[in-house]
Amino acid sequence: MGRVDGRVAIVTGAAQGLGATYARALAREGAKVVIADRDKGDAVVNEIRSSGGEAIDIPTDVSQEAATLEMVSKTVEAFGRLDILINNAAIFTAVERKAFDEISIAEWDLMHSVNVKGTWLCCRAAVPEMRKHKYGKIINISTSRIFQGVPYFLHYDSTKGAVLAITRSLCKELGDDGIRVNCIAPGSTMSENVLKRTNWKGSGAAVQLQNRMIKREEMPDDLVGAVIFLSSAESDFVTGQTMLIDGGVSTH
Repeated sequence: MGRVDGRVAIVTGAAQGLGATYARALAREGAKVVIADRDKGDAVVNEIRSSGGEAIDIPTDVSQEAATLEMVSKTVEAFGRLDILINNAAIFTAVERKAFDEISIAEWDLMHSVNVKGTWLCCRAAVPEMRKHKYGKIINISTSRIFQGVPYFLHYDSTKGAVLAITRSLCKELGDDGIRVNCIAPGSTMSENVLKRTNWKGSGAAVQLQNRMIKREEMPDDLVGAVIFLSSAESDFVTGQTMLIDGGVSTH
């Protein structure tokens, strides 16, 4: 029996990378999974189905209200309910690191529209369905960078600081509805897009390993345990928390 048997989970930004890792892990533990991404999620859906799981692909731009509402309505149409929301979709590797005064207004606005507004819109769309059952798990994805004060990525780091603040505030509003809101703050994780990155200004691999207590690269599977724990009944008395998973670079 899986740890999230019978639950229905939406994972945004799950067509590849860490989102796909979360989606596969939830499916292995018995959840019915929705891949919600601007890119096609067919490959992840087919992989889950070939392993005996249930999954569907719902193309979603999380920065658009109508798209997030449709994401939830199609989820409920397909699976009858919604229990888990993983707010993973974010702009990260597609934007270059640079000094704060070299960031364009367009870059700043785009980053915030997806990473912050998108998190808010997905919560706004999902909560009414969770309220119907007086139960839900929202897991927001931040970064351990915000505990370190790392330079040259201010537009990204500011969005992830906002995600942590959303977590702390939203849990206060949703506790009486039985909805738990928590956050994961990974370190630099070797997803496929991170491995392709060449601009590591201010925080390259050597810096990460020098400051990390566990002297190895962080891998996508290092995050799976926290995602499943926060999605499952094992964490039903946990809300408003942020779990740092970075091998000890940050302590909190």
